[in-house]
Amino acid sequence: MNSQKNVLGTELEPCCYEPLTGFYRDGFCKLGKSDYGLHLVCAVMTAEFLEFSVAAGNDLVTPVPEYQFPGLKPGDHWCLCVTRWKEALAAGVAPPVNLRATHISSIEFVSLAELETHQIG
Repeated sequence: MNSQKNVLGTELEPCCYEPLTGFYRDGFCKLGKSDYGLHLVCAVMTAEFLEFSVAAGNDLVTPVPEYQFPGLKPGDHWCLCVTRWKEALAAGVAPPVNLRATHISSIEFVSLAELETHQIG
C-alpha cells in the first residue's frame, strides 16, 4: 500500500505499469531519497514533448535494454522529472498529466493551476 500523496492531497495512484515507470520502476511517481531528478510528474507522452526532450539532451525514444528502458512513444504514460516538465511548459510543449498519479511535491516547482491546465480527462 502506498502512503504518499498526489497533488490533489489524496493517495498517490500508479502512473503506469506498461511500460513500467517511476524512478524505482514500481509504476509510481513517488518521492525517494535516491531520486535526485525528482521523477514526480505522471505525464502522457506526445510527439512534441518527445522531440523537445531529445533536443534538450534526454532521449526518451531510444530503448536502453541494460536499464530496462523500452523507449517511449506518444500515448505512453511516464514519470517525468518535474523540472523537465516545467521546461516543457515554458517551451509550450508540456505533455498532459495525470493529477492522481503526480506526487504532491511537484507543486514546490510548478503550480497546481499549471498542472490542472494540462490534466488528462
